[in-house]
Amino acid sequence: MFELKRGMGLFHLTMYGVGLILGAGIYVLIGEAVGFAGDSVWIAFVLGSIVALFAGLSYAELSSIFPKAAAEYTFVKNAFKNNFVAFIIGWLTAITSMITAATVALGFGGYFSEFLNIPIVISAIALIGILSIVNFMGIKESSWTNTVFTIIEAAGLILIIIIGFTISEPESVNYFESPTGFSGIVIAFVLIFFAFIGFEDIANIAEEVRNPKKVIPRAIILAVMISGIIYVLVSLAVVRVINWEDLSLSAAPLADVAKRGLGVQGHIIFSGIALFAITNTVLITLVAGSRMIYGMAREKSFPPILAKVHSKTKTPWLAIIVIMLTAIGFSIIGDIVIVANITVFAVIITFGAVNLSVIVLRYTEPDIERKFRIPINIGKFPVLPMFGLGISVYMAVQFQIQVVLVGLGIVGIGAIFYLLYEKRNVRSE
Repeated sequence: MFELKRGMGLFHLTMYGVGLILGAGIYVLIGEAVGFAGDSVWIAFVLGSIVALFAGLSYAELSSIFPKAAAEYTFVKNAFKNNFVAFIIGWLTAITSMITAATVALGFGGYFSEFLNIPIVISAIALIGILSIVNFMGIKESSWTNTVFTIIEAAGLILIIIIGFTISEPESVNYFESPTGFSGIVIAFVLIFFAFIGFEDIANIAEEVRNPKKVIPRAIILAVMISGIIYVLVSLAVVRVINWEDLSLSAAPLADVAKRGLGVQGHIIFSGIALFAITNTVLITLVAGSRMIYGMAREKSFPPILAKVHSKTKTPWLAIIVIMLTAIGFSIIGDIVIVANITVFAVIITFGAVNLSVIVLRYTEPDIERKFRIPINIGKFPVLPMFGLGISVYMAVQFQIQVVLVGLGIVGIGAIFYLLYEKRNVRSE
């Protein structure tokens, strides 16, 4: 059995995390969020930044203890000593990676159709296939591709900020006005949290990072802080250029802001930048999802054959093929808002479990080496993970019933798979 190749340092890993966060969510969902929160949409992004930071700190501490692939699975298994609970968390992470990759790839097809008249589904399938090849080639190739794409997409968002604060001449922006009050801000916050998820996948490539116990915590915190600042500035800028009513009706809100500030050429340029951003999200999601499958297969929660590592590229090639084929299958369906909510619901459950894992391990494993320790503690008890857990529970009850049912359905399918697979393992022994 070959090991994965350690080829990433702090810079590439931080860029990997920023690339994960600054993805398709902000490009597509900010229009929907503005419809709920109006000019106060920036508050939703501040709330999202706080929740992401709470979860990020928990991931940082746990990654400094258990720097392994299939991070969430590993964290929960060590905290609760329960294979079933750990499997469900790992299952949710793997499935949502596949769904997210497929849905975002469809978004790529929509933007790409503005340049070439190719069916959206065909573009999506082609993108997933090409990026799976990059994923297979190695983590160094994937990280360099991600770094270049991250710089491009960050430049696009910075361009929006510059347009909003220099070129635009706002009529009247009341940054504390929301058309539906605080409830609208909360709805927007739950929706746009999709734009923050991704930093947690930094932990899933721990076995391809140099000095992971120190580098991973730093990269997680840096990625969340950098992305949060950019998001809040973008949300303040866009409503200065286009009033929130018009922005909420736009299919490509940030491209329309660029067009208002720079003319038709601005729209074309920004649509091109959006293609890089969306491509980056798909690439990193495929990388992280394949590492989750690899890590769980190595722990025998998935068929062990999926833990095979290619002798030359040092990548989990069978896991890469599985996530590629599954993402292609999902790409024939998908409404990005609905799927975003389903993904966030699954992620919120995972975040709750990770925050709780920090608390449990402080008492069950108090003497284990922690290269990073969350600040603000009362004795052994970590205060911030408790806030993170409470916010996760609050967010979980804010979703529409159909989203919750689909999320619980995914959990149910995972439970059935686990029971059948475990029964088969018992018989084979």
